[in-house]
Amino acid sequence: MNGRLLRGLAASGVLVVGSLALAQSSRSDKTKETPLIHSIEGPELYKAYCASCHGADAKSDGPTAKSLKVKPSDLTRIAARNGGTFPLMRIERIISGEELPQSGHGTNKMPVWGPIFSQVGRDQDLGRVRIDNLARYLRDIQMP
Repeated sequence: MNGRLLRGLAASGVLVVGSLALAQSSRSDKTKETPLIHSIEGPELYKAYCASCHGADAKSDGPTAKSLKVKPSDLTRIAARNGGTFPLMRIERIISGEELPQSGHGTNKMPVWGPIFSQVGRDQDLGRVRIDNLARYLRDIQMP
């Protein structure tokens, strides 16, 4: 009976360790796919993570925009679409993936940057700082 119990516990341990390794591997793979840039400044974050779809001028004409099923939003008109007020907190939640953008096309197809921005570097999680800086950059480029 002790032999069966030990074999059962050993098999369970192998399954748990294997599952944890697989889960860690898939998380690591996702993080490796999108490297974190060193800057925490809004303009640099925008250029590295947003411009390919939304365009260098944030008007939805990035080089990959044509290949998308849904045209990216013109990020210079966020305030105009919200009665002249830039919804900073809501934009931060959208960037982080905590809230889906309001749109008529259903699910959120924009990458969620919260996990990427929250990668720890130099023993610091600067994810919220990056998100805030990016959202404030978007606020600063609003067109009248």
